[in-house]
Amino acid sequence: MKPRQVLIAAAVTAVLVGVGAGLYTLGKQHAMQAMPATPAPARKVLYWHDPMVPAQKFDKPGPSPFMDMQLVPVYADAGDDNGSVRIDPRVQQNLGVRTATVSVGTAMPTLSAVGTVGWNERDVTLVQARANGYVEKLMVRAVLDPVRKGQPIAELYAPDWSAAQEEFLTVQRLQDASLLDGARQRMRVAGMNDAQIRQFERSGKVQARTTISAPQDGVVTELAVREGSTVALGAPLLRINGNGTVWVLAEVPESQAAQMRPGQTVEARTAALPGAVFKGRVGALLPDVNAATRTIKARIELANPGGRLLPGMFATLTFSGGAGAQVLLIPSEAVIQTGTRSIVMLAQGDGKFAPVEIRTGAESNGQTIVTQGLTAGQKVVTSAQFLIDSEASLKGTTTRMLAPAAEAGK
Repeated sequence: MKPRQVLIAAAVTAVLVGVGAGLYTLGKQHAMQAMPATPAPARKVLYWHDPMVPAQKFDKPGPSPFMDMQLVPVYADAGDDNGSVRIDPRVQQNLGVRTATVSVGTAMPTLSAVGTVGWNERDVTLVQARANGYVEKLMVRAVLDPVRKGQPIAELYAPDWSAAQEEFLTVQRLQDASLLDGARQRMRVAGMNDAQIRQFERSGKVQARTTISAPQDGVVTELAVREGSTVALGAPLLRINGNGTVWVLAEVPESQAAQMRPGQTVEARTAALPGAVFKGRVGALLPDVNAATRTIKARIELANPGGRLLPGMFATLTFSGGAGAQVLLIPSEAVIQTGTRSIVMLAQGDGKFAPVEIRTGAESNGQTIVTQGLTAGQKVVTSAQFLIDSEASLKGTTTRMLAPAAEAGK
């Protein structure tokens, strides 16, 4: 065969093959169009209801007896009688749904409060005049002057001491032991203490002036005399408050008072002394509740090295918790308080969510203790809870998050 004839034959064959392939494809498309379509599975209808009155259920469609509208079907894959709702993952993403796992942890509740520093009322000494006389010299001039134990604070002239001492010297010369004891007793009645009497007996000189010394370290908080003042036996001269320890009266909410107990350790900090931490203990919970603020006063006794804590300062107090116990913990943001109940939205998996009533314990550091209603490993919603509730309402779920509370209030 000639080359020209071979080329013509090949071209005819290619055309025939292309036509055949086109006819085959066209026939296949006609055959597919002729095949009956597979019907989509029917959604199961649980019941019909009026969305405006979701609690009323109907077993067949029709007009609503409450509103001028048709009853709406509630499907099995949208919600169930337990109040759960199924939400598409894309909708969850749009709502910003986040979840957290119910965990087992150690509860270390901490309580903070603020209080005002004041004097320790149990560390007070009242200095009185031990005889009738005059204040000849006063070493302490003003209130709030600091004093040290043994420091001279006043010099007192007592005329009665002169008479008692002269009598003692006269009896001593008579060498009458019975009269000597009586004379010694009259010096005690005049206000002389045993140390002063012994010193007088050794010296044998009449001394009607006495120096009064500070009985303890502290601050003079009351000064009742001046130089030249006349004082009577037992009259108060001054008052000294010790400053080795101070009291802090803290205002604690009555709802948290159960977490406190006498002897509980406390750490205190104040803005006036940055970085300084003062240790102490709860001395007492005072039996009085402030009706306006609903707080209880706690009296805390703090060590005050160097007397750096001053009355009137504000202090921030941190109360230590007891030994931690193993409890269920969830983020506090997952708990919804309705006023009568505590509720969380439980993530059941496969896009389903349901409200669950729980009982809660103490809250600390963003974690809330769950005492009833959940188990470890379950997942709770920490954001968009109310948006999930709205989605449940739109889809016709009858048992909404707040429905039981509403029924209870009827």
